[in-house]
Amino acid sequence: MYRVWNFLTSYSLLLIIGAMIALLWANLDLLFPVPGEPHYYIDIYHKMVDFVIWEDAPIGFLEEGRRIITPHYLVNDLLMALFFAMAGKEVWEAVALKSGSLRGKKAVTPLIATVGGMLGPITVYLGIAYFLGSTTFDAVSNGWAVPTATDIAFSYLIGRMVFGAGHPAVRFLLLLAIADDAIGLVILAVFYPSAELAPLWLLVSLGAGGAVYLLANWLPRRMDRGNQARPASTWMRQKAGFWPYLLAGCISWYAFMRSGIHPALGLLAIIPAIPHAERAYGMFSAAESHLKDLLNTIEHGLKHPVEIILFFFGLFNAGVQFSSMGEATWLVLAGLLIGKPLGIFIMGWFGARVLGFGLPVGMRMSDLFVLGSVAAIGFTVALFVASVAFPAGDIQDAAKMGALFSFAAAIVSLVVGRLFGVEKKPA
Repeated sequence: MYRVWNFLTSYSLLLIIGAMIALLWANLDLLFPVPGEPHYYIDIYHKMVDFVIWEDAPIGFLEEGRRIITPHYLVNDLLMALFFAMAGKEVWEAVALKSGSLRGKKAVTPLIATVGGMLGPITVYLGIAYFLGSTTFDAVSNGWAVPTATDIAFSYLIGRMVFGAGHPAVRFLLLLAIADDAIGLVILAVFYPSAELAPLWLLVSLGAGGAVYLLANWLPRRMDRGNQARPASTWMRQKAGFWPYLLAGCISWYAFMRSGIHPALGLLAIIPAIPHAERAYGMFSAAESHLKDLLNTIEHGLKHPVEIILFFFGLFNAGVQFSSMGEATWLVLAGLLIGKPLGIFIMGWFGARVLGFGLPVGMRMSDLFVLGSVAAIGFTVALFVASVAFPAGDIQDAAKMGALFSFAAAIVSLVVGRLFGVEKKPA
């Protein structure tokens, strides 16, 4: 349990503090209205810290003939690439390593349930929007992916509170959440381009990943064949370190930006190129901190910078006025609180019973519905998707409010767990 709390305090506490400050900041107008003055949060922080760069700069966006960088752009488009790189690292290890959690028969039912955890929220979100009328549907339909997100850290914590650390449903939940992240990254890349698509730029990103793999990873190991001293690999690790991968990462990020795919995903093409351990213990395992391969060393080095980045992500994305609650708020909540549990239960039942892949020993079918309620905590990724699915304005704010309110799933999970008679199992 300490490892989970340590992860939460490292990666989520500052995020929550940033989000709470943003909420208070954005609603100061309600507490201390000043006639004729701008909204405190919406206008002032932009005017205070936006800055102009040269017109032909390769980053930023054009506004009235000037190229501007805002805090929102800097955090969401550039710095959040480090957060998604860490998520990508977990997905890569789960899929690529022989001991990966998303390989083999043990992962089939969680993967099928993950599909339900995507289709359920989308169906509920778009279905309710359709019945609200064409005007509402047209306005909110692009946000269908917002309620598909699952916040791994918080869901895992609540899962342990509901089921107990030793319950097989907790491991099932972690597999589902990692797979959910993987599909979410694909959805962001395919369905939410940041500009007009120019897919040829992706070849530059793939080329950067391939080149750094060949020159900094494969070639030194090839040169060391038959030599136990491994001089080339040692030199590369001690002298070059992470610098070749940093250079390749910058090239890949720029290529993603130019390709029209959201640049926050720009480092994903470099993750497979970095030398990694032969096995992964999992993001909540204490043994994970003792792995000294370059990939894990880079992840450990990013720990504190990502903490700060997540604080500013919360600060620059969660500033929503309570008056902005609307249809999108309730659609996101309905997708998460209704669509997630139903989708995970139905598809999990289909995989376990109809297809015959079964559930882990000690896990009941009713546990699937409880687990789906736990997975309904969207928060971090749901906030991010809302910020790219809608332009800045009332609908985006309403969708973000739904992402913030998804913490209600924690209370719902505890209640549903009691109703379904979940037996907590200690570690």
